[in-house]
Amino acid sequence: MRVAFVSMETTRHRDSEGSHRFERVAHELADRGHEVTVFCAGWWNESRESVERDGVTYRGVTVAPALTSFAVRLPALLAAYRPDVIHARPAPPVGVVAARLGGALARAPLIVEWFGDDPVEGSRLTDQAATLPDAVITPSEMVRTRVRERGVSADRTHVVPESIDMARIRAAGTAETVDVVYAHPLDESANVESLFLGLAELRDRDWSATIVGDGPLREDYERQAADLRIDDRVTFVGACDRDRRLALYRGAHVFVQTAYREYFATELLWAMACGCVGLVEYQAESSAHELIEEYERSYRVTNPQQLADAIVDAGAYERREFDESWADYDRGAVLERYRDLYRALRESYGLL
Repeated sequence: MRVAFVSMETTRHRDSEGSHRFERVAHELADRGHEVTVFCAGWWNESRESVERDGVTYRGVTVAPALTSFAVRLPALLAAYRPDVIHARPAPPVGVVAARLGGALARAPLIVEWFGDDPVEGSRLTDQAATLPDAVITPSEMVRTRVRERGVSADRTHVVPESIDMARIRAAGTAETVDVVYAHPLDESANVESLFLGLAELRDRDWSATIVGDGPLREDYERQAADLRIDDRVTFVGACDRDRRLALYRGAHVFVQTAYREYFATELLWAMACGCVGLVEYQAESSAHELIEEYERSYRVTNPQQLADAIVDAGAYERREFDESWADYDRGAVLERYRDLYRALRESYGLL
């Protein structure tokens, strides 16, 4: 299958969860033998119109992010490429309008990947970016609801979750044993204070906690731990690469999720697949609670006192280093959901 990915900005221009997911899917499709081209603003120094990276072709629609030029040039380039499917991001919205025109010329269905963290606004053009595609993919029901509020019908919205690498988890090492682990960039949405307040309620008990992540508020959180007199049992380990995170999760008993904002709680998913009990503090701007709705080894709480109680109650569950029940979120299984949607849309176009 020939797939055109459309995103004016790539991870080379803007580092975000949504952009990394978008390009990862492109590369996973290429690894499965599909022909994949990302139509984007150029980010390479060479004078060539395109470059190849790990089996994916990056085609420079413009030499740098330039909204008008990108929208004007894109339809003809897509028509010439003749993709089987066009897979776009919603920012900028005019790029989706241009991709829709290119899809009409190429007679190819259009999918928009709406992760939730793209800088889109509440404008008519943004609503068009949601309603023009044949299908809109979101990572969670929370984001799906927001897309539907823009006027997209239920049958054109599809939840495709983030994915994890189960084989990598099986092969991972195991770090020192701790009772609680937390992972999130230490920024304004981290809400580590809820965890610390809960842990402070357990001063008379024996426990240890690891904080994974770095960011502008790290010193503030370290100070909070000291003020609550729990800093001797809380270890800040920094950002950590994936293998180190997996080892930490395999060594931990409970993963605590308190962040204010999560379009998809990816670290919670990794941790539960590593055997952690999932403990989620409900937040209106977070989809984390969706992951644990039907998972026995989990707790949903709404305040630090309940969080403290849940940490104690989690002792009833045995420690694990791997949980096969999350296999439906493995890279291959999730990629197949994308491919099933591609095939269904092409069939609806009478192209199969």
